Amino acid sequence: MGYRQAHDLQLQCVQNQLTESDGEQVLLLEHPPVFTLGSSGKKNNLLKPTKDIIGEGAEIVHTERGGDITYHGPGQLVVYPIVNLRRRKLSISSFIELLEEMMLLTAADAGVKANRDKRNRGIWVGDNKIGSVGIRIRHGISFHGLSLNVNLSLEPFGWIRPCGLFGVGVSSLKEELGRDVSMQQVKDNMRRYIHHFLCGEVACQ
Repeated sequence: MGYRQAHDLQLQCVQNQLTESDGEQVLLLEHPPVFTLGSSGKKNNLLKPTKDIIGEGAEIVHTERGGDITYHGPGQLVVYPIVNLRRRKLSISSFIELLEEMMLLTAADAGVKANRDKRNRGIWVGDNKIGSVGIRIRHGISFHGLSLNVNLSLEPFGWIRPCGLFGVGVSSLKEELGRDVSMQQVKDNMRRYIHHFLCGEVACQ
């Protein structure tokens, strides 16, 4: 699903919860190539000319999630939980830790041991980031979420300074294992943890 389309869908889900008390939802999907700049994103962390990136078939989108710049593309699992943190009595930091935990467990299921790192939210293997978190809260409802690198090409990460950080790299489950990883299996495992940690009114789509 295109990034803008997924963003519009999330906003509609947020609005539905606010006005119609619709149930919470979690979206699991992949995006076509797109670079997104969060609320603290800086254009100087985009290391390749904009016209060249567009020429490669990628979009550049400014968005309201937290964080700096990142890349989404085919082979990366993106998860957008649109859930009511206020009703769940979940703090923002606790929710982010929960998203990280779901990624850590999903990576472990694939055979990759990852960790948290004080340098930046998400999950890491050594100095290489393998999963990212960036959320936004509106009237107590979360949207945006996490991205876990499964089989995607890592080349586009070389066109940016990921998350605005110096001296770090980016990896994927495929890169760590030296083989392709079943995206369907990763999605199934992630869905299981979503149900475990966010069980209730959540509809996983």
